Amino acid sequence: MANALNRYCSPLRPFLTFLFITLCTLTLSRLSLIIWQHERVDSFKDWLTILGFGLRIDLASLAYLAALPALFAVLVSGIPYINRVWDIACRIWLSAAFVFCVFMEASTPAFINEYNLRPNRLFVEYLIYPKEVFSMLMAGHKLTLALSLLVTIAAFVGIYYLMRKQHITNKPQPKWFERPILAVLILLIGVLAARSSLQHRAINPSYTAFTNDPLVNSLTLNSAYSMLHAVSQMQDEVSSFQLYPQMSKADIISNIHKSMGLKEADFVSKDFPTLHKQTATHQYKHPKNLVIILQESQGAQFIGSLGGLPLSPEYDKLAKEGWAFNQLYATGTRSVRGIEAVVTGFVPTPARSTVKLPNSQTGFFTLAKLLGQKGYDTSFIYGGGAHFDNMKAFFLGNGFNSIIEEKDFVNPEFVASWGVSDEDLFKKANATFIEKAKHNKPFFSLVFSSSNHDPFDFPDGKIEDYNTPKNSRENAVKYADYAVGKFFDMAKASNYWKNTVFLIVADHDARSSRPELVPITNFHIPGLILGADVSPQEDHRLISQIDLAPTLLSLIGINSSHPMIGQDLTKRDASYVGRAIMQFNQNQAFMRGNQVVILQPKLPPKTFIYRNHRLEASKDVSPELISEAIAHPLLGTWLYEDKKYNIPRESEE
Repeated sequence: MANALNRYCSPLRPFLTFLFITLCTLTLSRLSLIIWQHERVDSFKDWLTILGFGLRIDLASLAYLAALPALFAVLVSGIPYINRVWDIACRIWLSAAFVFCVFMEASTPAFINEYNLRPNRLFVEYLIYPKEVFSMLMAGHKLTLALSLLVTIAAFVGIYYLMRKQHITNKPQPKWFERPILAVLILLIGVLAARSSLQHRAINPSYTAFTNDPLVNSLTLNSAYSMLHAVSQMQDEVSSFQLYPQMSKADIISNIHKSMGLKEADFVSKDFPTLHKQTATHQYKHPKNLVIILQESQGAQFIGSLGGLPLSPEYDKLAKEGWAFNQLYATGTRSVRGIEAVVTGFVPTPARSTVKLPNSQTGFFTLAKLLGQKGYDTSFIYGGGAHFDNMKAFFLGNGFNSIIEEKDFVNPEFVASWGVSDEDLFKKANATFIEKAKHNKPFFSLVFSSSNHDPFDFPDGKIEDYNTPKNSRENAVKYADYAVGKFFDMAKASNYWKNTVFLIVADHDARSSRPELVPITNFHIPGLILGADVSPQEDHRLISQIDLAPTLLSLIGINSSHPMIGQDLTKRDASYVGRAIMQFNQNQAFMRGNQVVILQPKLPPKTFIYRNHRLEASKDVSPELISEAIAHPLLGTWLYEDKKYNIPRESEE
């Protein structure tokens, strides 16, 4: 019996070794992460749940990596020469797979620190930009980079020597009639392990989610699985119709039109469901210029006048001079999501931002496209490489006439990992606007800052540091605010100030670490509209980023037809009960007043009351609000997939 068992296991020795050491490594890594994040794990039962689900995910991951090679190893085990070649190939493959798993686990703590999750699609997307990412790592994460490399190299050396001892061709092999039986057995075990479930659907991240804390749920995964699962999703963009409760298109439109508060006569197209007329509340002989300053990661938590840290004296001073939004909420947690909301007014969906999706690279609505048709010169000004996050392709394909990026700055004062400093950015922007104002043509420009970005590089001697070390997020926020103040000093003394409306708004807050389905507090951002003709006021209504663009069109005096579903806030009085829409991974929150509906993939909607910066479960939310919450992400997917978010030709002419 012992001889037979030895014979059966002989071709599987490398696989059994790989399975054992990889399971031990992944479990040890997961246990270390639990200990590190022990304050987020409520009880010993949750520890066991994480480890139990983790073992299932690990077995599923390793089954995908090893089952088919093991099956073929058994089938060729008695065939001379072929079995030797396959033996070598398998040991190389298993060694590479182990090193990859170790590398991903070694990269995990730094990723959690930044994004509060295991590596996911962002890990892959950032690898598309090696120059920027490598500069960031070298500037602010040398120790992390060195430790990750050392752990990975050690794993490579260890597995290399271990696998050298796992030769199978010089051991007893299964007999010819035993091989098919073993192969079928391995196939069955492999399929069962990979699925880890006898239900209709195989195990997946949703299956292992068991708390309201996304980070704790992600600990049940391993980082190789988390990242590869995200890559597989990138091949087939997520649709709201696949994740959230179903609703007919007629009901979607009914809910959206009701939410917009317009008359049916205002909607002007059957082919473009949200296309409607907007008459500006402000009228001028010549429309005003528009400048949008999009601030990187400048959340409300860093704005003194919004109850945050005292890091924004310039913003706080300017807030007394313009229309300040005190309850403004971002639609997402990425720059491209902020761009999407502010520049296109598009509702967020669980897919990537439309800035990066293929169907929206041309034929997609933007403020630049609309204003370009009204005779505006349109531009995007950025201190880094405009190729980042696909911004350049999206902007040029959808109405922006010109792009100024890092290569266009001559002798900048300071260059950081992500581009020139914010001061250099605003000096360039000011000079550009002065030149544009000399021509008898209005202009629209999107100016996107970058100094407040990890590793938080900015020039010395500009601010009094808030804390140490110098290159901290708080100091970078303070420098970014300083640069904005300098810009408005220049703008007020310029030839374009009196004829321009300015918006200062964050793209998103800093990364959230709150253990909530959607950390609403970390979507709160500053927003301020300034201009010579803008009356100072504090606005305490609930506002979404998608409301800004329609409001700006009224303030610059543009009558138009457009597909944006946001509110023109110049037409809403103080009694208006606003709403905010927030996408967090694949969860979406819809908040009206203090009532919140949260949609999760393939689960019933959950309802809450948002009170004292916390979500409290509540059933006192109307069915109408739940329907409205469901309609918004479904609308986004529908308009994107059917290319119905644009200005039709007949309206363009």
